[in-house]
Amino acid sequence: MVRPLFKRTFLASCMGAAAAVGSIGSAAANDAPKYDGELSGFEYAYSVERFEFRAQGQDMQMAYLDVQPEEGSANGRTVVLMHGKNFCAGTWEATIEALVDTGYRIIAPDQIGFCKSTKPEHYQFSFHQLAANSQALLDELGVEEATVMGHSMGGMLATRFALMYPEQTEQLVLVNPIGLEDWKALGVPYQSIDEGYQSELNKTAEGIRDYQQSTYYVGNWEPEYDRWVDMLAGMFAGEDGELVAWNQALTSDMVFTQPVVYEFGELQVPTLLLIGEQDNTAIGKGRASEEVQETLGHYDVLGEQARDAIPQATLVEFPELGHSPHIQEPERFHEELLNGLTHQ
Repeated sequence: MVRPLFKRTFLASCMGAAAAVGSIGSAAANDAPKYDGELSGFEYAYSVERFEFRAQGQDMQMAYLDVQPEEGSANGRTVVLMHGKNFCAGTWEATIEALVDTGYRIIAPDQIGFCKSTKPEHYQFSFHQLAANSQALLDELGVEEATVMGHSMGGMLATRFALMYPEQTEQLVLVNPIGLEDWKALGVPYQSIDEGYQSELNKTAEGIRDYQQSTYYVGNWEPEYDRWVDMLAGMFAGEDGELVAWNQALTSDMVFTQPVVYEFGELQVPTLLLIGEQDNTAIGKGRASEEVQETLGHYDVLGEQARDAIPQATLVEFPELGHSPHIQEPERFHEELLNGLTHQ
């Protein structure tokens, strides 16, 4: 197993400073179930498959969902769902149900470094690499063309996928994607991976819940949201929590240093933007000055800027919703999504 090797070689030598942080915060241990690094025991609503492959000289396994419509109801189209950084393939369950019921085949992977997939000790994380991994999965499944839909960080990945594989991308759908602005260029200071790792170690269920309530759901909270807090906090609280935190730090660095906003004009496919305007997500905003913070994460403006920058873009806005409109108001969101898929 990788966990003991990780502790021995990485924590003992490269991250001695992190020893002061200790184990994952007690609040996370007390408030959440404990899951291992591949989220064993947390059940998705649909059966999980495994795609085994090699990347960067390592054996990898990518967990994914492949949900087919009932026989005779298929419309011949496939939608690939790409999750955000604090989300998993399982978080798409309401969207999967809505799309499958209307004839779409759904493929929803857990990206390498996340959820039920491999958490490598050493990996050059890039959106290019994750897009290539996803394309290899589609080749394995015989999918020649698909609508690619990404939420949050998954929006950055879906954009990169569409730029790399336009011939395989029927349509691009972006749900409150991050990366609509370049935070470092706008004044957010860089955070080293070591510093990011220590920050990840301190994540607790309480902190995750507070952040999600303010950013994802505009101050509202429903009991069903607790499941997604438990999913994330449980990995930090479990036996592989340090490896989970390390992968989160690596992927945070990827998000911060690999903007896609400058390439929106190069997109060659029809693009549907579904934007909750109350979202205020801006990676690293807390590290910036108050003056800079006030300029970041204005999705009521960013959505319109993205629409204007992308050649074939349609924008649908939800004025009172936050970062996760598909979870906050699923019926309304899916009505707009299905309409946008039909009229691509």
